[in-house]
Amino acid sequence: MSEFTDVPERAGTRQWLGLAVLLLPTVLLFLTMTVLFLATPYIAADLSPSSGQLLWINDIYGFVMAGFLVTMGTLGDRLGRRRLLLAGAALFGVASVIAAFAPSAELLIGARALMGLGAAAVMPATLSLITTMFRDDRQRATAIGLWAASVSAGVALGPLLGGLMLTSLWWGASMLIGVPVMALVVLAVPVLIPEYRAPQAGRIDPSSVALSLAALLPFVYGVKKLAETGLAVEPVLTLLAGVAFAVIFVRRQLRLTDPMLDMRLFANRIFSGSLAVYMLAAIALGGVYLLFTQYLQLVAAQSPLAAGLWILPAAIALVIVSTLAPAIARSVRPGYVIAAGLAVSALGYLVLTQVGSEAGLTLLVVGFYILYPGIAPAMALIPGLVIGAAPPEKAGAASAVESTASDLGVALGVALLGSVGAAVYRAGMSDAEGASAETLSGALSSADSLPAELADSVIAAGREAFTNGLNAAAWVATVLSAAGAVLAIAFLRGVPAGAVTHPDTEAADASTGAEVAERPAVTA
Repeated sequence: MSEFTDVPERAGTRQWLGLAVLLLPTVLLFLTMTVLFLATPYIAADLSPSSGQLLWINDIYGFVMAGFLVTMGTLGDRLGRRRLLLAGAALFGVASVIAAFAPSAELLIGARALMGLGAAAVMPATLSLITTMFRDDRQRATAIGLWAASVSAGVALGPLLGGLMLTSLWWGASMLIGVPVMALVVLAVPVLIPEYRAPQAGRIDPSSVALSLAALLPFVYGVKKLAETGLAVEPVLTLLAGVAFAVIFVRRQLRLTDPMLDMRLFANRIFSGSLAVYMLAAIALGGVYLLFTQYLQLVAAQSPLAAGLWILPAAIALVIVSTLAPAIARSVRPGYVIAAGLAVSALGYLVLTQVGSEAGLTLLVVGFYILYPGIAPAMALIPGLVIGAAPPEKAGAASAVESTASDLGVALGVALLGSVGAAVYRAGMSDAEGASAETLSGALSSADSLPAELADSVIAAGREAFTNGLNAAAWVATVLSAAGAVLAIAFLRGVPAGAVTHPDTEAADASTGAEVAERPAVTA
């Protein structure tokens, strides 16, 4: 039986302290997605990874996290959300230590993958526990808003903390941030947060778990390889295998009385539309963010600390807008608030398409300061939209799907837009040899052993090629962000100002004939 039967109707001190503890790993898990962005040149110099390995180091964490989120969210509903949170926190802490002292690119990639697995167990538990800890609609909305702001803070603070670490420590120190945080979680969660298991969760279906992994993991691997190597037999076959397993998974879920993931949720326009918007916004940001931080260091020659300080004003603006967005959505329809933010982001990406390799720092920073806060309304409002469209006993699975869209989007952005930038760079350096032809870090390192005049030529060519790659990725991000704004209006304009409601409370879904039970509105 759930221990949440003793939770009061209105949250007290214990619930708010519990929320504070749950926000810590939330900040950490998203911080971990971006903390290595500024460390990338140092990892390249220390471990000498290939260009493909360098991308894997940055995005394997997000890929594994995204691949296991739905499975972990459903297991949490059945086995206990707090239990899974504690197991994931312990795994994340141990894997962080391994990553910090990894002597090779291969071991670092493996450790980051384990961190992603631990994060997949922690992430859906944080949001779903919040929805059950806070029974009052307005308090629950406030708690979810703080959770969304913590996501924004994590994404924003990653490069800044990474830059601070790199000024006096080695790149692996940024991985150790998670150890004390997860230790605190393991100690405090059992005291402040009661266990929760869905009362009618049913048994675990091993076949569904296996099929979900067989669908997601090959798919994300195939997308990554396709972006890295171009059209080839291996990535195409891997993608097809992932799609085939996805079809089998969906068919099985539709047949099961108690499915691992209720596919009827996707017939809900607000549920599916919110996820699509979030995915597009995350893809655009993930790839450009990585290239932006590398430009600061490798093209504009900023130190890690200076690069972090350049990011700080945009990070502060992101957190402020994330905090204000729910208040604005009480007077303006959430769909319009999200669409306006993504339209502003598209304008910022458009500015980045004009950045040059010479004296381009000002334009780069202006574009980033425009685009970065623009994604904040989506980050703040979409979690509430998704959770509000699912019944309480499906909160774990729903929050896992929402987190999957976000994390998979960032990882795909790093892979796809990062690979676009890498491809443009390689095309621009086709006459170069060795490491210079692979990465700008390689070109800068190679230049150290060349005569001064030739070194200047290699550096200038490398910086020009890298900037062209940034411009190309920014064009893609512009289109993605604009598409997200259009989808937000198309799918979310029906959500009234002041409330995140179930989309079809008064009618059965025409495509499935499934009755959608009425449930109370959740104040935005």
